Amino acid sequence: MSKYHFIAIGGSAMHSLAIALKENGHQVTGSDDTIFDPSLTQLQKAEICPEQMGWHPKKINKNFDAVIVGMHAKKDNPELLAAEKMGVPLFSYPEFIAQYARNKTKVVIAGSHGKTSITAMVLHVLNYHQKSVDYMIGAQLEGFENSVFLSENNEFILLEGDEYLSSPIDLRPKFHHYGPQIALISGIAWDHVNVFKTEADYYRQFEIFIDSISAGGVLVYNEADIALRKMVADSQNTIRKEPYGKLDHTVSKSITYLETNEGPIPLAIFGRHNLFNLSGAKWLCQLMGIDEDDFYQAISSFKGASKRLERLANGRTSYLFKDFAHAPSKVKATTQAVKEQFPDYKLVACLELHTYSSLDPSFIIHYRNSIEKADLPIVFYDPEALKIKNRPPISPEEILVAFGLPELIVFTEPQKLKDHLLELDYHQKVLLMMSSGNYGGLDWEALKSKLSHY
Repeated sequence: MSKYHFIAIGGSAMHSLAIALKENGHQVTGSDDTIFDPSLTQLQKAEICPEQMGWHPKKINKNFDAVIVGMHAKKDNPELLAAEKMGVPLFSYPEFIAQYARNKTKVVIAGSHGKTSITAMVLHVLNYHQKSVDYMIGAQLEGFENSVFLSENNEFILLEGDEYLSSPIDLRPKFHHYGPQIALISGIAWDHVNVFKTEADYYRQFEIFIDSISAGGVLVYNEADIALRKMVADSQNTIRKEPYGKLDHTVSKSITYLETNEGPIPLAIFGRHNLFNLSGAKWLCQLMGIDEDDFYQAISSFKGASKRLERLANGRTSYLFKDFAHAPSKVKATTQAVKEQFPDYKLVACLELHTYSSLDPSFIIHYRNSIEKADLPIVFYDPEALKIKNRPPISPEEILVAFGLPELIVFTEPQKLKDHLLELDYHQKVLLMMSSGNYGGLDWEALKSKLSHY
């Protein structure tokens, strides 16, 4: 039994890793200044929730096998300083996982968009066929209690490869740690502008990732992404390179069917981007021992990862979807997917600008054409979020110019957005809500009730 301590245990990945280690029989403790649900409830259930919030350097001792530091912690965190002084081994969580899984076949899914969905697809198929693997995924998935699972004996570990920084004392992108034998890149579109100041700098992180794949390994990549295709071709790493495209399909009565040798297979998900995601997932499953027919058999029951085109409500002539999309490429793909799936419906698309990148005045121009498929486009941002993130003020007029849509409605007050959404007539309409935030505290139950009456 090893002893581990987590600094900033309440993070989505951190608390999941802590629970996984506890379930493996290790002794786990942790600290944080604030912990929100679902992390709070899950940590309490696992009996590793801190008794007191805040940082307590006296918790740190030389008997720890490792202290794992989350991104939420600061460089001057009292517990971190105490661990450094004592010489206790310090890890970011991706660094720790790489060490923990050093003898496993590492399968890493990377990309600016789609990585959570592809990871979820692969896990669903493997679980359907009772093939156990270790994993780490960035969302809750139906049929899986925790988003991290670690074992002693599994051959494979499936990892969602995030390009964001690892910890305050480890400024490398997370996916640079893993050194996979099998990797996938879904596509590249500049993101995290607070860290990667130029597009070239952001792209460079993926070049490094490709070069980190073990010699003789496999890279599966989306051939529709021109920049990615060139990047893969230019890499001198001695790996096998396998492109994938969009799977053949038809759409009938708002249901997408995959065209296979065994006939059409109905899907519970939809969208052009998901047809690419499915193609990449199929490749990975085959590399992990699942043949094509078994993949198709399993994937028809896949309902999607949490917050990815999640259907919250519908009436006879209305639908409400919620999606995590916030970066321009994700917003465009999601909006397009819903419009193509429901061509006879009016699309109301509501986007919240919430992240550091999306609230950067120099970056907002990248949202041009991202929601042009919407019949009623809406953008919401909270000026208070700008203050919290120390960003300069942005006017609604700047938003209108950046998006280039004369019909765009911009809201800056949560109550006015709520009132507007609840006043709309949703007959023969689809409402698509896109955000990584919460729209200033939107009443989802009231909105679901409204939609269900149409």
